[in-house]
Amino acid sequence: MTVPKASFSAPHAANSRRLLVAGLVLAIALDTAGQLLWKLAATRLPASLSPTVLLDAVVHDPLPLLVLGVFLVQLVNWLLVLERADLSYAQPLTSLSYVSVCLLSVGLFGERLDAAKLAGVLLVLIGVALVCAGPPSREGRT
Repeated sequence: MTVPKASFSAPHAANSRRLLVAGLVLAIALDTAGQLLWKLAATRLPASLSPTVLLDAVVHDPLPLLVLGVFLVQLVNWLLVLERADLSYAQPLTSLSYVSVCLLSVGLFGERLDAAKLAGVLLVLIGVALVCAGPPSREGRT
């Protein structure tokens, strides 16, 4: 008795799709967190940026190490995402972190959000919507 292949491939494809979505959401969240933490770390640096003063500040402040850790987790996550999706699909989707960083920077750092930035955010959102209209990977790859 043979079992139809569709009964095995449909749940696998759905699970693979969920993992891809989770990985992409995590990539956006990690990139956003990394950028915001990086900015916060930069604001805590001393005015003098001589190599020794900079190194001393980094050694005594755990924030740069946290930034490094976030980007290391992001690297591992990104490798997992690229196992499931084409780069031409995944990379444009992660540009949503540009939107989140822009909007969160206003609230967290008091940065200005003018008409040009809002237009840029809108264009990124339109671009992501267009990329999402296509499949995440070539046929035969999940």
